[in-house]
Amino acid sequence: MKIFDPTTVGRVALANRVVMAPLTRLRAGESAVPGDLLVEHYRQRSGMGLVLTEGTYPVIEGRTWTGQPGIETAEQAAGWARVADAVHAAGGRIAMQIMHGGRIAHPDVTGAARVVSASAVAAPGEIRTPTGKAAHPVPHALGTEEIAGVVRGFVAGARRAVDAGLDAVEVHGANGYLIHQFLSPASNLRADGYGGTPEGRARLAIEVVSAVAAEIGADRTGIRLSPEHDIQGAVETDPEVTAATYAALADGLAPLGLAFVDVLHRDLRGDLVQGIRRRVGAPLIGNSGFAVNTTRDEAVGLVEDGVVDLAAVGRAAIANPDLVARWARDLGENAPDPATFYAAGAEGYTDYPTAAA
Repeated sequence: MKIFDPTTVGRVALANRVVMAPLTRLRAGESAVPGDLLVEHYRQRSGMGLVLTEGTYPVIEGRTWTGQPGIETAEQAAGWARVADAVHAAGGRIAMQIMHGGRIAHPDVTGAARVVSASAVAAPGEIRTPTGKAAHPVPHALGTEEIAGVVRGFVAGARRAVDAGLDAVEVHGANGYLIHQFLSPASNLRADGYGGTPEGRARLAIEVVSAVAAEIGADRTGIRLSPEHDIQGAVETDPEVTAATYAALADGLAPLGLAFVDVLHRDLRGDLVQGIRRRVGAPLIGNSGFAVNTTRDEAVGLVEDGVVDLAAVGRAAIANPDLVARWARDLGENAPDPATFYAAGAEGYTDYPTAAA
């Protein structure tokens, strides 16, 4: 198995096994409608086997930042249709990551009256709002009867995404956002059917993914997970509890026949990640983490050794729109500029040169 070999995830045929990781870039403005900048950014990177979009909110209550794109309105869906058309015209494939921020939100960003989570426990630290940094608010603990509405929001977003022409959907269950807030015993203190046990903590993720798969097809549905990433207060420090929670989640997802499972973890070769892979029985997209840049040699080795089916790349994809062509020819790479990761405009977004430039 080689990283430049074609493959298939669910119903989606891919030209190679390099995946553009979902990358927060905040270029969609106050309207959250993808415009010309997003169209060009994703088009430039369509040489990667699968482009995963940045986290895109399905309901305004789940919006995390100003500039984050949405998939809640017809205008937002039309913007994403332009993105999908551009990627397809360039020969690529694109999947939308649908993300509900949960307690990683603020009324000054969403305009909603509240933020929500598994339990009434504020995330640590601060969040950036239009008027400056503010402490994370104490969230409203979702009532059992309210959770069905959360599931419906994901389903509606997934339907809009595929109707707009995107090839697949990735449910964001990682990095301290709402679904991960239910998975983590640090943020989920519930004693009802959505907490208290591994099966309870995994229940929301299973219900969301199952409902999305029923709506758009399991063969174009995936999920992103980040066990033990310990970010934004969704801490998982007990190895036995973590293993049991993700085993329950994987077992709940296994009957669906998902297109892929996308795991962010520092040790992709370890028992936790490989156990999730075996239990779910879907192609594994692996991302080795945020701490260091993923190198060509690392990505090639992970695929050739059979550790992952596809390798996800973040910073290198930001700085090298022609990354696959560079890697295929073993050329040098542009260095990413962190100062422009979350800025406005084209700088550090669509102006990185290709090797031929």
